Amino acid sequence: MIRAIIIDDEFNAIKNLKWEIENFSNDIQICDTFTNPLDAISAINYLKPDCVFLDIEMPEMDGFQLLKRLDYRDFDLIITTAYDNYAIKAFKEHAVDYLLKPIDSDDLSQTLDRVQKNKERNILGEEVKKIIENLSSPLRSSKRLALPLIGKTIFVELDDIIYCKSDGNYTEIYLTNDQKETVSKKLKVIEAQLDQNFFRIHNSYLVNLNTIKEVVTTDGNHVILKNGINIPVSRSNKGELLQRLKQ
Repeated sequence: MIRAIIIDDEFNAIKNLKWEIENFSNDIQICDTFTNPLDAISAINYLKPDCVFLDIEMPEMDGFQLLKRLDYRDFDLIITTAYDNYAIKAFKEHAVDYLLKPIDSDDLSQTLDRVQKNKERNILGEEVKKIIENLSSPLRSSKRLALPLIGKTIFVELDDIIYCKSDGNYTEIYLTNDQKETVSKKLKVIEAQLDQNFFRIHNSYLVNLNTIKEVVTTDGNHVILKNGINIPVSRSNKGELLQRLKQ
């Protein structure tokens, strides 16, 4: 029997995945489900599952950050996502499965077969450990971001992006030379297309770490960028931010 944990910030996504698993497989037990990544970290370390279904695009703490905080890593990882982008392909290069939402029952069945074989061979978690090691280094990227605007697409160098701000279903991208572009994509979609030089310091803000001048922890947590802009830092992300800046 495969013991599994599901992590997704959307309750309906968890409900749908549980239904798929319970109706198409008799060889898997859902130990627990979580919408809060911090609760999930404690549960993984305690319950020691055989596999984890993880939504990589979550607010406050994304799947990459969650993986780096784990003590227990002897499980197979299955990424669940609605976006087939380069960041997800980086996982696939390490033979880590990912399922595109809405999840297809045939794809799920093949994925669970692989987990079962890895469990029988006692090799659960080998690829996860490689992924976590890889997360310590910048992810490979094209070094440019394509921004689809009205009637055209522009390409910006990642180093020219200072920070990004969420505006509902849109994202404002602030560039050097006081330039700003607005794209009709959510911030989490933009985040998945950037490399490890960028960090989600707040639910509404994604910042280029190389542009941070100061981290202020008095009078409210915030960062001061090299251009003088102040941006808030969420309490849950402050520790991770300080660690990233020290690397």
